[in-house]
Amino acid sequence: MNPKARIRSTTILCVRRDGHLAMGGDGQVTMGESVVKQNARKIRRLYGDKIVAGFAGSTADALSLFSRFEQKLEEYHGNLSRSVVELAKDWRTDRALRHLEALLLVADSKVTYLVSGNGDVIEPDDGIVAIGSGGPYALAAARALSKHTSLAPRAIVEESLHVAGQICIFTNENFVIEEL
Repeated sequence: MNPKARIRSTTILCVRRDGHLAMGGDGQVTMGESVVKQNARKIRRLYGDKIVAGFAGSTADALSLFSRFEQKLEEYHGNLSRSVVELAKDWRTDRALRHLEALLLVADSKVTYLVSGNGDVIEPDDGIVAIGSGGPYALAAARALSKHTSLAPRAIVEESLHVAGQICIFTNENFVIEEL
């Protein structure tokens, strides 16, 4: 296996509905044309289990970002909005961080954000957001299910990840789903 082979992304989906939130992700890690791991955990609970975060992109980069994000949460006493803004500023301007290739989804009981290295801090309009190579498939499925069913967020996330896993070759159907 070529060690410089491009590491492909994943599917992370977050759905907020009726005061409940679910975030889920698949477990597949690929390198080039090969699946190198099937049960990776790309969703984490942070800050005393009050915040859920998921990543897509390079695993090492994402772990570095999780560590930096946890520092921001401690520094700002769990204030998610302030923590993501400060993380995005550091990510964009710090010489080491700005080369990291990953995206983060983070959520607490009130708000959800997509955070990128370009300085983006985006709150979805409809409470549904996805990242990764299978993200567009999961997002479309989640929006349709949300509009046309009364399913709970966890069920929407699970069904939508199944759709993404059946379409995106970089997404499998070994899911981790966390709820708030």
